Amino acid sequence: RIGSASSLSSTIINTRLQELVRLFKERTEKVKEKLIDPDVTSDDESPVASPAAAPVPAPGGELEGDKPSGDDHYCEMLCCTFKHRPWLDRLKSSQFPSSIDPLTNLMYVLWLFFVVMAWNWNCWLIPVRWAFPYQTPANIHYWLLVDYLCDLIYLLDILVFQTRLQFVQGGDIITDKKAMKENYLRSQRFKMDVLCLLPLDFFYFKVGVNPLLRFPRCLKYMAFFEFNNRLEAILTKAYIYRVIRTTAYLLYSLHVNSCLYYWASAYEGLGSTTWVYDGEGNSYIRCYYWAVKTLITIGGLPDPKTLFEIVFQLLNYFTGVFAFSVMIGQMRDVVGAATAGQTYYRSCMDSTIKYMNFYKIPRTVQNRVKTWYEYTWHSQGMLDESELLVQLPDKMRLDIAIDVNYNIVSKVALFQGCDRQMIFDMLKRLRSVVYLPNDYVCKKGEIGREMYIIQAGQVQVLGGPDGKSVLVTLKAGSVFGEISLLAAGGGNRRTANVVAHGFANLFILEKKDLNEILVHYPESQKLLRKKAKKMLKSNSKPKDEKGGPGDPLIIPPKAETPKLFKAALAATGRMGGQGPLGRLRWRLKELKAMQ
Repeated sequence: RIGSASSLSSTIINTRLQELVRLFKERTEKVKEKLIDPDVTSDDESPVASPAAAPVPAPGGELEGDKPSGDDHYCEMLCCTFKHRPWLDRLKSSQFPSSIDPLTNLMYVLWLFFVVMAWNWNCWLIPVRWAFPYQTPANIHYWLLVDYLCDLIYLLDILVFQTRLQFVQGGDIITDKKAMKENYLRSQRFKMDVLCLLPLDFFYFKVGVNPLLRFPRCLKYMAFFEFNNRLEAILTKAYIYRVIRTTAYLLYSLHVNSCLYYWASAYEGLGSTTWVYDGEGNSYIRCYYWAVKTLITIGGLPDPKTLFEIVFQLLNYFTGVFAFSVMIGQMRDVVGAATAGQTYYRSCMDSTIKYMNFYKIPRTVQNRVKTWYEYTWHSQGMLDESELLVQLPDKMRLDIAIDVNYNIVSKVALFQGCDRQMIFDMLKRLRSVVYLPNDYVCKKGEIGREMYIIQAGQVQVLGGPDGKSVLVTLKAGSVFGEISLLAAGGGNRRTANVVAHGFANLFILEKKDLNEILVHYPESQKLLRKKAKKMLKSNSKPKDEKGGPGDPLIIPPKAETPKLFKAALAATGRMGGQGPLGRLRWRLKELKAMQ
């Protein structure tokens, strides 16, 4: 036991001594660098926080941190104890927000969905219940139940949600309860909401349950358009919803026309003429079929007989031509907006192909240009990312650049420790470029004016006697060309060939952009200068320490005198210097003096 304890203590002491030696070496290197280059900033390590003191046990033997607080509640189950909050406390703690942001609050968008569903119930079912005999005394209570449920949704929207919506006044976002309520009461929205809830249902006691008395409920159309705007703002492919909405407009116009046709048939008498509905089969489906043929002007309809039928049919034809042309135009606009990017891509590619054919560019070059267009479009969805950001303010462009590129740039060792705002400014100067397989990103010996950061794909560094051997493969997040960018020690020429291995997306930072940024950040400039010198020194150190096997020497080094021969010469000198060895010793002294 004593031997093992002594060996353990000696191991600990040796480890500590080695750690001290390493710290002294690092400190010596830092002082040496500071003496050589006064611009180098101090890299003293920040003091390490001392470990927190151990908690003192309470007199009862328990640690104070282990005691459950008085507000905590526990539930024992089997042999375990689970901490939980009573459901009543959780219910009390969940409060309805005092103000709602109508632009970003998803809960408000969900509520608008329910309001729009109630509005659609009234718009679609009121004409059906008025024209067709689907509302009967046997099922009237079901219709009234859903009607008053929709009225309750309308009422909650007025009392709870609309009075809590934030608004902008003089550039400030107003969240005061009284101000929000007054703003709603002065708006056009409030007048329409009150109008759509007119209590015309009291006339039921006099004229019976007539669905037309609920027609004011359809005036809540402003909620429908607001829901459209909010939903399109959060959808990634809003054009799909626009196509569905335009189709719903067409179906609703046919729905209303079918209801009017059944009403006209009932007014004339079902089956009284060949033009009216004959009363056979499903009434809604047959009337809807007639409405489709009329509005789309397919033809093949029976001729109207009476004056009422002729006037009704003429109005249907005029309305059908107008409505159908409007729907087709709106659908064309929706589809055109959805494919605007694809159309721009095709026009650019066609113009480029026309240009290359005019100047008789070789077919291999044309194929590479086409490949670049196709890959850039399919990988990015656009040809130039900067075109989308030109119209945005500088702050928003910075926010987008941080979300897209900061994770990659922050991992670059060259920029670690630099000013955070400098990195933000640099993110706005990055330019995305796509390289095709076997494209040369940079060539050895050329002047370096930019640095590359790999966003996606791989590049290969080539070298060797033939310049085609793969030295290293760089992947996403790697950086190359930084020494040429900083031009430290005259190293502004490329030192190797870099070729894209497959398709590669690279970020490019040009030298002039970095110089413009570093003017405002002198501390970061000193730090980058120091790192560039270190990198240049580390790159040149292996060449200085040992030359290559094939390096020719103009004056070969002199061979060292053997030790045995030196001893014989020394003994000859002590014996008086007679004989051939003595003469040789004297000759060597003369040569040494001449040298």
